[in-house]
Amino acid sequence: MAYWSSELKEEEFERARRGISIKSFSKGNYLCHVGDRLDQWTGVASGIAVIGMVSAKGKATSLIGVPQGGWFGEGTVLKGEPRRYDVILLRDSEIAFMNRPTFLWLFENSVAFNRHLVRMLNERLAYFIALAEYHRLLDATGRLARNIAWLFNPVLSPRIGLHIEITQEEIAMLTGVSRQVANKSLQSLEAEGLLNVGHGSITVLDLQKLSRYGE
Repeated sequence: MAYWSSELKEEEFERARRGISIKSFSKGNYLCHVGDRLDQWTGVASGIAVIGMVSAKGKATSLIGVPQGGWFGEGTVLKGEPRRYDVILLRDSEIAFMNRPTFLWLFENSVAFNRHLVRMLNERLAYFIALAEYHRLLDATGRLARNIAWLFNPVLSPRIGLHIEITQEEIAMLTGVSRQVANKSLQSLEAEGLLNVGHGSITVLDLQKLSRYGE
């Protein structure tokens, strides 16, 4: 079960377990598009998902990456409305779905579950406020550094550690830059001792400095 289930009571845990199903998807698949009805709370059991959208002029924008262990979509499930964003998978992934009746039962009956939701929503709000700041004040390297740091957010992805399997192409997509720019920025961050770039992976050496890069 997911990390958030550790604080649930036995009855709550069993209700959550019975309400979750896991499905496999191939790289490049969309879980949903803007306007789709996906009334299930969604978790990334393995792989990486990107939440974003495409403008009327066809420009794609990535809003946030969700690595293994992350969950999203709670606001949409609570409000019972269509999705306001696209969700695409950057690699072969296993996705967990909690059905809406189970989610709402936990929301109505579990103090521990609600504490977790409040923590998640607070972190997401902080992220989207910071996102506006990144695009106004930081250069490409700064935006890339901050986006990588958010993948290791201790509330949204508490069990990811400081190592993630992710390619430079995937990082470029998350940050909204070209692969060449992502490569140059990663070299700069590695030279500053903030991370190590491996073959299809990144190991963070100084998360605090990475999350404040460009200040």
